Amino acid sequence: MGRAGGDPANKARGYKAAIKNPRVSQPAKEHAKQVLEQEYEGGAASSSDEEKKPSNVARGLKAAIHNPNVTDYGKMQARAKMEEMGMDPEKPED
Repeated sequence: MGRAGGDPANKARGYKAAIKNPRVSQPAKEHAKQVLEQEYEGGAASSSDEEKKPSNVARGLKAAIHNPNVTDYGKMQARAKMEEMGMDPEKPED
C-alpha cells in the first residue's frame, strides 16, 4: 500500500537508498537513478533551512549539544548555529 501523495523528500531518500542497497536489482537501481534525475533534479529534493521549522531545528541542535556521541567539533558547530539563529544554546526552551 503506497501513498500517492507522499513527501517528495522522503520519496527521493527512498530512491537513493535503493541505489545503494546491495539487495536491489540492477534494473531497479537504474530506474531509481532515472527517477531521481528526471523528477528530483538528481536527488536534490531535501528541505532547505528556510523550509524547516526553527523550533524543530533548535531542538535538533540542542540534542546534538547534549549527545555524548557527538564530537566536540560537532557540538561547537551546533552551538554556533543556535547563536546564529539568535538562541542561547544553554538556555532551556519551553
